[in-house]
Amino acid sequence: MMRKLDQRGVAAFEFCLVGGALFTLIFAIFDFGRYAITVQSLRMLASAGARANIINCYTPAVIAGTSPSACTTDYLSDPEKQAIVPFLFNSSLGLSPTVTTTAGASALTITASQTGFTMLVPVWGTSFNAPSVSTQVPF
Repeated sequence: MMRKLDQRGVAAFEFCLVGGALFTLIFAIFDFGRYAITVQSLRMLASAGARANIINCYTPAVIAGTSPSACTTDYLSDPEKQAIVPFLFNSSLGLSPTVTTTAGASALTITASQTGFTMLVPVWGTSFNAPSVSTQVPF
């Protein structure tokens, strides 16, 4: 006659085996979604910064081919940025995104970045920290 083995705690042990990987996967998906929303918001901010530069800087001299060297300021105020990308302003970081403009040889480059952004799940390493997006306006 065989004795029945004690099965107490088997379900808890199986949950521990599967639960760690499952929760890591779920949090990684949420974290990557947060990164995707941040990058898309930065794209919108860079586009709005480019639009503001076109409206404020493009004069007949610039259109004729002169470098827009005077167009290196951020023409968007903080309330305008907050209206464009409210997700970045409602983050727990409390950091506002920055827009920098650089006049190059044939284009005006507008860069939007979120320097305080870090991924929450350490699976990704530091490759997704501090996302930055650039757009160029030819002249």
